[in-house]
Amino acid sequence: MKALLGAGALLVAALVARPGGVDDTAITGQGFPAHLSEFGLFTDLPTRTPAARMIRYDLETALFSDYAEKERYLYLPEGAQAKYDPDQVFELPVGVALVKTFGYRIDGIFKPIETRLLLHRASGWVALPYVWNAAGTDADLKRAGTRVPVTFNDPSGASRSISYAVPNQNQCKDCHALNGRITPIGIKARYLNHNAQLDKLVAGGMLDRLPADAPRIARWDDAAAPLEARARAYLEINCAHCHNPAGAASNSGLFLDWRQGDRTALGIRKRPVAAGRGSGDRDFAIQPGAPDASILIYRMESTDPGIAMPELGRATVHKEGVALVHDWIDAMPKAAPAR
Repeated sequence: MKALLGAGALLVAALVARPGGVDDTAITGQGFPAHLSEFGLFTDLPTRTPAARMIRYDLETALFSDYAEKERYLYLPEGAQAKYDPDQVFELPVGVALVKTFGYRIDGIFKPIETRLLLHRASGWVALPYVWNAAGTDADLKRAGTRVPVTFNDPSGASRSISYAVPNQNQCKDCHALNGRITPIGIKARYLNHNAQLDKLVAGGMLDRLPADAPRIARWDDAAAPLEARARAYLEINCAHCHNPAGAASNSGLFLDWRQGDRTALGIRKRPVAAGRGSGDRDFAIQPGAPDASILIYRMESTDPGIAMPELGRATVHKEGVALVHDWIDAMPKAAPAR
């Protein structure tokens, strides 16, 4: 789905903030504001018009979330600057806020469902979910999460009705945990290195540098890109935040980052650490040349809470994403049987 703004406008910040601008103390303080409006992140909340230094961005390949559209912003307080890293999340100073609004286009109009905030405080990152009211005038803090019934059309035009899950704070930690601490996921060079987004951050003094060899991940739905690069990009953004040596699924031994060079760690002819119904009686995470015999595909195609992967963030199967990974596994040369 296309974002509400065109690609050329993704990094255009609002020029005029509300009186007083963004409330930096709401970001850095120890409290939990009851309403999204209390942060002053938008000059006009119903239209989600960003305040000054709220920078719109998107990712080359983004996490699938039940076909929801997302509006993403990075807020940097006056004088703050992100520090470039070629591989990891950019170093972001205290006072930064990451703002992501999820919603669906109903009758051609984007309707926000929730806005998730990641706030960088002196004690670390704090995740807060805000759910929009029916009028679309403000969003209320729901630390315990909630569910919202939603009916929408997927890219094929088919109508879908789901119980959309707004995560609670602990679930936010599950996905964003790195070595036990909440960490942003998307603010990395390889995800942002398109549409001149990084160049504009540097030009605006918001990023300290940009090497000429900055990495760039493939776009999962770009048919002109190599199949493996697309599938690996898709698996990284959807799975590797947990499936990495410092993530919540570190004990699985299945590590799905885009540059993983160990074929077994990537899942190729890798047996699961623990068997059970999550394996679907299949032997390997990835069985080369046999996607329907691969645990990875079995779990991606499931919506059963005890089987589905990712575990959180979806109530539907991403059929286009499954087809991509299916094609990638199908194209792998079949290996000799394991001994």
